[in-house]
Amino acid sequence: MTVLRIEQAEELARRALAAAGASEAMARSTARALVAAEAEGLGSHGLSRVPQYASFLRNGRADGDAVPAIVADRAACALVDARDGLAFPACELAVATAIAKARDAGVAFVAVTNSHHFGVAAHHLEEVAAAGMVGLALGNSPAAMPVPGGRRALLGTNPIAAAFPRPGADPLVIDLSLSEVARGKVMLAAREKRAIPPGWALDAQGEPTTDAQAALAGSMLPFGSGAGGVKGGMLALIVELLVTTLTGARFGAEADSFFVDAGNRPRIGQAFLAIDPRALAGRGVYDERIEALVAAMLDEPGVRLPGARRRAIGVRAGSAGIEIGDALLAQLEALAKGG
Repeated sequence: MTVLRIEQAEELARRALAAAGASEAMARSTARALVAAEAEGLGSHGLSRVPQYASFLRNGRADGDAVPAIVADRAACALVDARDGLAFPACELAVATAIAKARDAGVAFVAVTNSHHFGVAAHHLEEVAAAGMVGLALGNSPAAMPVPGGRRALLGTNPIAAAFPRPGADPLVIDLSLSEVARGKVMLAAREKRAIPPGWALDAQGEPTTDAQAALAGSMLPFGSGAGGVKGGMLALIVELLVTTLTGARFGAEADSFFVDAGNRPRIGQAFLAIDPRALAGRGVYDERIEALVAAMLDEPGVRLPGARRRAIGVRAGSAGIEIGDALLAQLEALAKGG
C-alpha cells in the first residue's frame, strides 16, 4: 500500500483522465469527485473508477471535449445537456443553476440529459447544503435490476441522496442506491475474486448467485428483496421516470453496462432539487425543527447521524492521506503516462 496526499491523488487522477482524452476542466472536475469518494472510504466510487472512465474516453463511450450547456430554462427549472461527456462538469453546472434559481424562486429543479455515471450522489449536494438549502439528487444507470416480479434487468440501481443543512453543524446527508447494495461493491468483489453474500444478485439466468462475476453478467436485487423487493423496485421506477421522461435521457435498459469497455454512449439522466427553507415556514422554524429531531435521535445510545461516518473518514484522510493498493497505483501511473 502507498499513502498519497489528497492533492497528489487528485493530480494523478487528473493526469490519467487527461491522457485518455478528457479536457482539462473535465479531468479536474472528475478527479476531484473520485478522490473525494476515495477519501471517504467509498472505494467502489473512487480511484478504481479512473481506469474505467479512461476506457470510456478512449473507446468513444464518453466525449472528452464535451462542454455542458443549459438547453432549456424557465423560472424554477432548467435542463443541462452533458453532450456525452463525463457527468461531473454537467452536474456542477446543474447544481449551481439550481442554487441560483432557488434563491429567487424558493425552489428549483434542474436536470441533466445525455449524461454518464455521476459518482456519489450525495457529493453533488454539498454546495446546496452549504448555501443553506435542502437538496435532493437522483440519477438512473444502466439496467441492473428487474422490476418486481420480473427476472431480466430493466431498471438501474438508481441512487437517491438528500442533504439537510443544520445551523452551526454538518448537514444530515442520506445516500443510497435502490439495489440491496451498490453495484460497485460487486465490481470490487469480482476484481478481488471474492464471493458476495446471498441476496445481493441474480445470475444471467435469473437465479440467485454468490459469484461476483456471474452477478455482473446478471442483475442486482432491489433492496428489501426478502419481502419481494417491491418497495425498492418501485422507488427505482420513480427515479427512472423522473430523470428520463422529463429530460429525454435514455432508460437504463437502453444504456450499455458501465462494466464493459465497448458499448454505446449511455446518455442517462440526473436531477437536482434545491429548496430554500426561507420560502416556506422560514429558516428559524426549519432550524428549530431539524435540531429537535437530531436531539431526539442522539438521545438514544448507538444512533449515528447519516453522513457522519463518511465525513469523519474524509477528515482523517485530509491529514493522514489516502491508502492506495500497489496494483491500482501502478495502473494509474501507467495511465497518467499515456499507457
